[in-house]
This record gives sequence, C-alpha cells and structure tokens, in this order.
Amino acid sequence: MPDIEIIDLNPENIADYGVCGYKDFKKHLELRRKIDWFKEYYSKGLRIKVIFSREGGYQGMLEYIPGKYAHRPVDAEGYMFIHCIFVGFKNEFKGKGYASSLIEECIKDAKEANMQGVAVVTRNGSFMAKKDIFLKKGFVPVDEAEPDFELLVLKFNPEADDPKFKNMSLDTEKYGEGLTVIRSAQCPYSVKNVDAILKTARDKLKIKANLIDLESSDEAQHVPCAFGTFCIIYNGKVISHHPISNTRFENIMRKIIQ
Repeated sequence: MPDIEIIDLNPENIADYGVCGYKDFKKHLELRRKIDWFKEYYSKGLRIKVIFSREGGYQGMLEYIPGKYAHRPVDAEGYMFIHCIFVGFKNEFKGKGYASSLIEECIKDAKEANMQGVAVVTRNGSFMAKKDIFLKKGFVPVDEAEPDFELLVLKFNPEADDPKFKNMSLDTEKYGEGLTVIRSAQCPYSVKNVDAILKTARDKLKIKANLIDLESSDEAQHVPCAFGTFCIIYNGKVISHHPISNTRFENIMRKIIQ
C-alpha cells in the first residue's frame, strides 16, 4: 500500500501542490485563477485537503466551505458544504478508502465549527461525485434538480432545517436571446475551451455570445444550473451543465439550430 498523507492546503503552500491536476503555475491560467480564488475565500473558511503519496504524488482532493459561501445555487447556511471530491489519478490509489478519510476530515472540521451538518451536491452525470460514497457515510438526499443533481446532507442536529436548492428557473429568464457562458474560478476546468466556444458561436454559428465571470459566492448561488460554477445557456435554456469541449458545443448547437 502506498505511503499516503492528507495535506491541508493554505495560501503559502497551494502553489507547491497545485489543484485538480494543474501543477504548473506559469503554464496554467486555470491554476493561477484557482489560487487567487482560494486565497480570497480561505479566510472565510474554505479548505482544500489533498491526498499525497511520496510514490505517486498528488492523488486526490476534497474542497469544502461554510454553506454561506457555497458556490452552488443552494440555501445551506449553517452547514459545511462540499464543493468537490475525487481520488485516484492512478488506479492503484482507487478503492483504498481515501475518499472516506477525506470526508471524515470535513465532518470533523464541521463539528469543531459547530455547524448543523455537512451538505453536498452529487449527480449521475459528469464533473461531480456520485452519491454512493456519501450514502455510505450516512448522508441522505433532501432535494433534487434537473437533470440529475441531488442535494445530500449529514445532519448533526436533527432539528435543523434541511438545506435546499434555490429556485433556478427564475434565473434563466434574465439571459435572453443568444449564447451565455457562465463560469467561476472555483472550477479550474471552467477556463479551458471557453475562448474557442465563444469564437465558434460568433464566427461560425453567427450568434450573439456573452461571457459572465462570477465574482462572488452570491452570484454563484443565483445561476440557473445546479453545477453552480459553469453552465452554457442558449435562448434562455441551459444546454450544458458542466464544462465541455468546443467540438461538443458545436455538435449540441448544430442539433439545436439545424
């Protein structure tokens, strides 16, 4: 079994370890944006814990923040909120209980902070953890959102109000006609492909295109997609709930406008 340690990232060491597979500060704009965002929210309780192996290097992470600052369209104040979790760039690090250990770290911190519990958004689709690992830890579903998102909670106080999704349908209407890409530095994958998507929209498809960079947790809590930190809207309808390639975008749009 590989030697493993859980490392707490902070503003001083985050550039040494990187995030989500991005390691080169000079090369990756995604990493630079993420680090700036991390430094902004660290003082508000944002934490990233990394699974690190001396043999395999960076092999997973868990990111969480007090629900007041969650970058998802949820009402989760009073709860610790998990943004994302993954383990195992290499297969030998999967299925070893490391994800469970990371979640335990979050639960411990939430209890020490006198939170009501821990909440997380899961989904069956891409770019977000499935609910199985959380169900095993005692989380239960309390809300759902289209197309395949669920909000789960582990309560410390049974009398506390459940967290819930905000009414995302009210936010879709304000984007009007044309294409809108919404993103946040919370998700480093929100940088890649966006310039190409906007160029394809304007030059090849001849449609109006707009980019919105979310500047705060409040803005992220008022987007029309449960993913929170990335979505693509066309004529008032969400056409992608997570980051996609330019090729995937063009294929989606060709089917819509044919």
